[in-house]
Amino acid sequence: MKTPAAPNEVVTRALLRQVDVPGLDRPAALITLDNGFDHTKPNTFGPAGLASLDEAVTAALAAQPAFIAVTGKPYIFCVGADITSLPLLADREQALEIGRLGHRVFARLKDSPVPTFAFVNGAAMGGGLELALHCHYRTLSGGASALALPEVSLGLVPGWGGTQLLPNLIGIPAATQVILQNPLMQNRMLKPKQAAEMGIADVLLEPADFLERSLEWAAGVVRGEVTVTRPEVDRDMWAGVLYFARQTLDQRLHGAVPAAYQALDLLETAKDGDFAAGTAAEDEALADLVFSEELRSGLYAFDLVQRRAKRPAGAPDKELARPVTKVGIVGAGLMASQLALLFARRLQVPVVMTDLDQARVDKGVGYVHTQIEKSVTKGRMDKGTAAKLYGLVSGSVDKSALADADFVIEAVFEDLNVKKQVWAELEKIVKPETVLATNTSSLSVTAMAADLEHPERVVGFHFFNPVAVLPLLEIVRGERTDDTTLATAFTVGKQLKKSSVLVKDAPAFVVNRLLTRFLGTVFAAVDAGTPLDVADSALDPLGLPMRPLALLQLVGPAVAYHVGGTLHAAFPDRFDVSENLRRIADSGQPIVVDDQINAEVAKLLVVGDQPLTAEQVRQNALDALAQEIRLMLDEGVVAEAQDIDLCLILGAGWPFHLGGVTPYLDRTGTSERVTGRRFLPRGVASLR
Repeated sequence: MKTPAAPNEVVTRALLRQVDVPGLDRPAALITLDNGFDHTKPNTFGPAGLASLDEAVTAALAAQPAFIAVTGKPYIFCVGADITSLPLLADREQALEIGRLGHRVFARLKDSPVPTFAFVNGAAMGGGLELALHCHYRTLSGGASALALPEVSLGLVPGWGGTQLLPNLIGIPAATQVILQNPLMQNRMLKPKQAAEMGIADVLLEPADFLERSLEWAAGVVRGEVTVTRPEVDRDMWAGVLYFARQTLDQRLHGAVPAAYQALDLLETAKDGDFAAGTAAEDEALADLVFSEELRSGLYAFDLVQRRAKRPAGAPDKELARPVTKVGIVGAGLMASQLALLFARRLQVPVVMTDLDQARVDKGVGYVHTQIEKSVTKGRMDKGTAAKLYGLVSGSVDKSALADADFVIEAVFEDLNVKKQVWAELEKIVKPETVLATNTSSLSVTAMAADLEHPERVVGFHFFNPVAVLPLLEIVRGERTDDTTLATAFTVGKQLKKSSVLVKDAPAFVVNRLLTRFLGTVFAAVDAGTPLDVADSALDPLGLPMRPLALLQLVGPAVAYHVGGTLHAAFPDRFDVSENLRRIADSGQPIVVDDQINAEVAKLLVVGDQPLTAEQVRQNALDALAQEIRLMLDEGVVAEAQDIDLCLILGAGWPFHLGGVTPYLDRTGTSERVTGRRFLPRGVASLR
């Protein structure tokens, strides 16, 4: 069957040229992948791009070069298959043909009679990394931004040889990390040094003259002057590693991500080294997964993270933003200290923390210095950068140190009167145009600014913990927040490398409101008499990043109880205040110990005699989410359902296979049953 053309494919051309390399009697063939755009539109492979590479390899071989090398345009090697074309495939046979085409073209580099090299000059993900794995040798630039096989996070598997080549190159433990563990942990990327240490690359080179040094190194290999040695792969541990990996998947996903289990099966087939059989199995797995609901949700989620997150709905013109040359932070606790480090690293401007006494200030600044030292020790930061950051972060007990700050954020106790007092005092100190940002998780930004002379410059700037890890930033517009303040907030958010979502000033905003409603249904089941272990495991079929009680422990029972009280005051008909949650908060005891529910906590509970089944708990939680999301959309808390999903993905770590949550609620029929209609049009995040 003829491979289908992708109608909207941005074709990545394989541009061939002959390169004279000193010390070789014949030119080398250099193939450069380039789709004609800059690095903001990375190289990808569709049918036409694969055909171009096929033609380039044919022409290169015909010239009988000393070696063949493949590299990419500036900053980008290749980020894999053109996934935007996958929903356009009409049937399973077309999906099979896409897999087979990639395998056939890439295998020409693996089976080449002359040496082949991948000069990985930039980002290499998915099929791009698989292309590099097919080459006999690999050089890697220290400036490459990201390396990964992220397919499982989308609902796919590495389908162009990755599951077969990688474990036989770097061993099954490291391959399992790259193919399974990293994609399922917020799609973690490999840094160049880490990839080189794993053995994915044969040599790590400086980015400044990467191509020249790669050509020299390749010539050395061809002349026999450079010997590439790779450690022997331990096959005795193969079965044990995969057994442990399967147990981990079962404990974490409970069968919710078919792609993860397919990838595990493919890794198992790679042990015997029958490459043809392994790649044929990849083709079959790919064809199965292309027509799954999980993939459609994954592609939808990927589009949210890659596109919508970079163009926040409702954000004002960035030209309105004021420059920020100094940042003030009110508070010096853990959250404030994390913020100080983040602002200093990303904005590279002076950051001053203030608190009530010198001991607290010293502790906050000390935390920042300790984190900087750890980064240097682990090789994540050079000493010059560290010295600069040490000088940028300071502390004071005198708030007048913030007088010339352009942006001040408070991270003090979550009490409206305390925060109002902070702003009233600061307004007399800072410049009239200084932006006043609050990191409140649930309180009204409008009420906080109500008594100020300039309420228009107060904005919500809600981070998620841990600050350095979770990329979401809820930017909250109060009733009187002006466009200049809002534009400055969005610009700062972008400089901090956060994904910002514009949120209306409503109780607990988006993530905390939904998680509180979600946890509330679980605790309501416990209050009714449902055993803790039943209520806690009821949501397992969704494959969420953590169970409800572990999430509660991460948030903190006291914080959850406080936020619950705020929402109960606003919406008493939907948000109850659980006395059992209060008892747990007051006890100070951990809810979960070594992944087990603390028996001492269970003794604190006062429960009813109407226990629910796990299925009832799960459906109640999903129904509550559907109802709350519909109400939030009707209230205009965010622009669209897509923003709800983006917030849950980036702020709560909810998985791509759910699409955040609304695609899952749609495909299970929950949305229509509870609210009377779907959240998304058919086909947007579903097969039909």
